[in-house]
Amino acid sequence: MAVDTSPRSTTWTHVDGEWLPGNPPLIGPTSHAMWLGSTVFDGARWFDGIAPDLDLHCQRVNRSALAMGLKPVKSAEEIAALAWEGITKFNGATPIYIKPMYWGEHGSPGSVVSVDAESTRFALCLFEAPMGGHGGTSLTVSPYRRPSPETAMTEAKTGSLYPNSGRMIAEARSRGFDNALVRDLNGNVVETASSNVFLVRDGVVMTPAANRTFLAGITRARVMDLLRKAGFDVVEATLSVEDFLAADEIFTTGNYSKVVGVVRLDDRNLQEGPVTRKALDLYMDWAHGRSESEE
Repeated sequence: MAVDTSPRSTTWTHVDGEWLPGNPPLIGPTSHAMWLGSTVFDGARWFDGIAPDLDLHCQRVNRSALAMGLKPVKSAEEIAALAWEGITKFNGATPIYIKPMYWGEHGSPGSVVSVDAESTRFALCLFEAPMGGHGGTSLTVSPYRRPSPETAMTEAKTGSLYPNSGRMIAEARSRGFDNALVRDLNGNVVETASSNVFLVRDGVVMTPAANRTFLAGITRARVMDLLRKAGFDVVEATLSVEDFLAADEIFTTGNYSKVVGVVRLDDRNLQEGPVTRKALDLYMDWAHGRSESEE
């Protein structure tokens, strides 16, 4: 029986100058991206009439394309304008995931392995996706590691890195957890399988130092800045599993769900604490253009 390839929520994709509904067939069996992995993407969010940091996500997808050896064919401003155009195709009742994408169609002359930058294609896909994640998440330490820049294309937000994340999540869920706390090749914690991670201890907020083995996210940077402006001591540091097990609070940040508290790490139960709640409130107030003086 043929697999149903229709998307699981309302979806619109802009490609080659037109908006197409559903899941248009864009990549074939000879496409470089399909068999050799030359794909990059980014993800922004629309909700409540706003799209926080959309411009930064559009800029980053172009940097990812260059890191992959692709040729950005849209400016960040053009991508953002297309995103706002696409948003009008939805009824506004459900948050939207905004996913600009580049991929290679052909290998370079003389090597099918290396992508031909001149064959770069672009699509912008928007689909309905509830924010989710709030109410807390559980983590377990993953047996799998993040690669170093010498072993994988960690400078890009590329689809080729995500199978490793997928097996981390599958392994964690097989043991009753939602997600995984992930280390680099040196054994230091760097993030979860799908988001950046913070701990709080004695009032100090700490997050793994950006060491090029993981994507130091746009939402991560935004939350760090907001917490510092609110008077918190926020530190980037080399952190161990033991540091997280000794934390007063743990929370994650990411574009998909913004700020989510961790309520369990392996055998330790935690509460979604005051700093976690403050981080989410600060982010949402900033995103909606509110200041603390207006509360």
